[in-house]
Amino acid sequence: MSDRVKGACLTMGGAACWGISGCMGQYLFTREGMDSTWLVPIRLLLAGLLLCGFYCARDRRLLFDPWNVKKNPRNALDLLIYGLAGVSCCQFLYFLTIQLSSAGIATILQDVSPVLILLAVCLQQRRSPRVFELLSILLALVGVFLLTTHGSFTSLVISPAALGTGLLSAVAVMIYTMWPKNLQKQYPTPMLQGWAFLMGGALFHLVFRPWEMDYLPGPVGVLGIAVVVIVGNVLAFSLYMSGVPLIGPQRASLYSFAEPVTAAIISTLVLGSPFTLWDALGFGCIFVMLVLLSLPAHPKPVNKF
Repeated sequence: MSDRVKGACLTMGGAACWGISGCMGQYLFTREGMDSTWLVPIRLLLAGLLLCGFYCARDRRLLFDPWNVKKNPRNALDLLIYGLAGVSCCQFLYFLTIQLSSAGIATILQDVSPVLILLAVCLQQRRSPRVFELLSILLALVGVFLLTTHGSFTSLVISPAALGTGLLSAVAVMIYTMWPKNLQKQYPTPMLQGWAFLMGGALFHLVFRPWEMDYLPGPVGVLGIAVVVIVGNVLAFSLYMSGVPLIGPQRASLYSFAEPVTAAIISTLVLGSPFTLWDALGFGCIFVMLVLLSLPAHPKPVNKF
């Protein structure tokens, strides 16, 4: 199997796992009475303990090597930024957006991240966006407009808070997709994910103090937590982040469209969330944007700023 096919399968598999996890989160919020500030700290901590525990038993020295500041101080800083500003913030903002809207809306807003990655790449390469890239940006803006307003220029169909947290989650996706390149050359991706989850779980436990909340999940709630931890954290991130180095962040963004598709299907057919023609048009705009951004660029002179 070629690296391109393998990378596509890994990123699509990870994205589909996110879609399933997001819908389970929507179920837990709407049917089991959970809150994102209770669920996210617990799911991150459990996932982090699972992955770090596995690597501790397998190779303790490797597990703690990124924190060896005498050997390479940059690794520790990169892991902190990747784990807290990227993975952990993305997890919290994504589930908060689900709680404020739905799994389908949250995932499609998060999928604006390729535009942010594109802009970051343009800044790194000190060039202006190409014509098809400008068209991609326009399609992303139109897609978000259709999804959040249903064509109205005077009102939103989702809350401003959901729009804000959804777009901020896209910023976090950009960070965790682009930042860990140096780390991924040195360490296994699932191990880095374990540290990211563990750090985020510890931080959010201190911030939100879920043990002080008057909530105790029932049997279905416990099963739901297991699904979001194993499928949405351990499997999804490990698969997706293992695929990114094989095909690159921009192409990975195209295959990650499996996430909103999965979330929209399950959210609509199983959870009863509304899905209108406006939503379909918005999804279509975002998908075309991802296709355009995945196209190989033909070499040409760089247009410097």
